[in-house]
Parts: sequence; C-alpha cells; structure tokens
Amino acid sequence: MQLGTNSEHFLSEKEFMRSVCLDVFTDPVTTPLSTPCGHNFCRTCLTHCWDNTPRCLCPLCNEIFTKRPELKINTTLREVTNTEKEIADSVEVFGSLMCSITRNQAELLQVMEEKQKAAERQAEGLIKDLEQEITDLKRRDTELEQLSHTEDHIHLLQMYPALSSPLHTKNWTDISTDTDLSIKTASTVLSQLQKNLNKKLNLTINIKSQQYSVDVTLDPDTAHPRLILCNDGKQVSYGDAKQNLPDHPKRFDRCPVVLGKEGFSSGKFYYEVQVKGKTHWDVGVARESVNRKGQITLSPQDGCWTVCLRNGNDYKACDAPSIPLTLKEKPQTVGVFVDYEEGLVSFYDVEARSHIYSFTGQSFTEKLYPYFSPFTSVKGTNSAPLIISHIFKTE
Repeated sequence: MQLGTNSEHFLSEKEFMRSVCLDVFTDPVTTPLSTPCGHNFCRTCLTHCWDNTPRCLCPLCNEIFTKRPELKINTTLREVTNTEKEIADSVEVFGSLMCSITRNQAELLQVMEEKQKAAERQAEGLIKDLEQEITDLKRRDTELEQLSHTEDHIHLLQMYPALSSPLHTKNWTDISTDTDLSIKTASTVLSQLQKNLNKKLNLTINIKSQQYSVDVTLDPDTAHPRLILCNDGKQVSYGDAKQNLPDHPKRFDRCPVVLGKEGFSSGKFYYEVQVKGKTHWDVGVARESVNRKGQITLSPQDGCWTVCLRNGNDYKACDAPSIPLTLKEKPQTVGVFVDYEEGLVSFYDVEARSHIYSFTGQSFTEKLYPYFSPFTSVKGTNSAPLIISHIFKTE
C-alpha cells in the first residue's frame, strides 16, 4: 500500500511495521513516488540494504532504481508511528500498573479476611469464657444457698476450701473489642457477686463455729516466768522481770507461752482471743506432749497448729515452711475452731467475719490445748495483753 505526502486514511498495525526489520518504523522514508513503488522503510534499514547491494532496488517489490534515490523523512508517517509507539508504551505501563493494583487488592482482601476471621474467633472465645464464668457463679450461689440452710456443720466445713477459693476469672479489663456488651461492666458485676458470695459463706461459718464455743481459762502452771496472768485467767501479757515460780514440768521455760487449763480429745470447740494493739503474737492449739523446755518450733510436725503476727503486719500460718498470709484487714479478734475427728483447725477474723487460714487433714491422737503467746516486748512496744473473749452464742 502506498503512502503519499497527504495520507489521511487509517493505517493498520502491519502498515506501521518495518518490512526489513519487522519493527515499528524509526525515521520512516518512502521510495520515490514517481515509480510504481512508493513503499515505506526505516531510513537506517533501507540505507544499510542499498549499501550492501550492487543495485538499488525496493526490498519489498524488487523495483529497480537506475539512480539511487535521495531519501527524505516521511514526516507524516513518522508522527503517526511515534504516536503509535507512545500509545504502545502507555498500554504496557498501564497493564503493569493494573497487574500491580490487582495483586495489591488481592493481598489486601486476604489480609482483611484473615483479620475478620481472627476477630470473630476472639469474640466467640470471649463469649464462651463469659458464659462459663456466669455458669460457675450460678452454681456456687446455688451451693451456698443450700449450705446456708444445712445443720450439717462437718459437711459445711468440708465444702469451705472449694467454695471460698477465688474464681479463676479472666482479666476482662484488658479486652478490647467491638461489642454491644460492656465487658468491663460485666467483670465488675461478677467480682461483686463473688465478694458477696464469699462474705455470705464466711458469715455462715463464723456463726456456726460460735455454737461450739468453750470457756477457756489460762493455766498458770504452764506459763513462762515472764508472763503476767490476770486473776480471772482471761488475760496474759509479757512482764519486765522474770517471776520466781516453781519449775513445774508443764511450764514453758524458754518461750513466752501459756496454755489453756482444759484440753480436748474429741468433738469440736471454738474460742476467741483479742489481739488488738499488738505487733507480735501467736494463737492456736498445741498437743499435750508439745516441747515445753527449750526452744519451740511452731509447726504441726512439732505439735503446734498456730497463726502468728510479726512486725505489725507480717501474718503467717506456722507450718514447715511457714505460709505467708495476705489479709485485707488487720484482725482485732481471732477466732479458733477445732474439729478433732475431722483433723481441722481453722482461724477467723471475728470482726470482718472472714476466714484467715485452715490446717486440714490433720491426725490428732492426744489432747489439744488452746495456745497463747503475747511474745516479748519489742523496743517498748507490744505491751498490750492477749484477752480471751466472752462469746455470746447465736442461734
């Protein structure tokens, strides 16, 4: 197809291609239009072809030129081919961009789907945890309601460790998720319900323990020589000087300890002792054969079941090793309950009506005696006495 100097018709893609190098025209030229030829070529391709042949002929139709034509750039065709190149380059760039966008969209959609699934799994897990906690609290509430009406005190005490232990609840305040349910509010309600249940249980046990209260009087034959006992045998304090007392076999000679007069070898008994104003004390029970001469080790293995206070706020259950106790309030009066057959020794904060500690699963084979130690005077402090309380039994 010939292209004149005034071509206005549409060129097909093949017409833009070099007939020699089969690429888009660069600096296109046209053979003389005065001949029947008039074909288009790249200037470089046609010049190279004629430089390497003895005759000048058209590479496409073999038209022979008697004189080598002077080649001039076909400006119209060059503009068209340049435009075609720009379009082709733009299409290639656009295609690459679209592929990149498509890949990024696919990756973004995948990430969004994964996050959505993870959020759904988290929400399902939180709902299950919350439902389980509500179920556990309802069960505990039902059990406590049943126990509050029972007269089986042994069963009540056996159930206490499990019912009074804290629920292992999730820390809901650390959860952040989009939901209509306020987790923080739910957690507050659950915590308050748990406190109410424990308070109700402690109140029930404290009242029932008082039904087994006994009249405890201090035994002067067991008292360390520095201990001062009141005439009624209800108070003991540490004195400044050692008293001249007979070396009775039952007397403690190294540790400031005194026992109750009456021992118990069966059944249940309960007593209370005021510890107000003291920074050091020991309270509990001891077996009849407890070591009274020399240093004493406070532990069940050595015949003592006690709790103690040291340095004003360091509470411990005296075991081997001792067990630190964390108390929300400083007890002013301590209640001691013993069930001989069950092997149980429990301690309570009487005013707070809360449980302090229990020795469980013990095996008693001797008489048990109430145990008191006001401890020594510490740098002029801890002079307040231990006072055995008078208990008004409640029905």
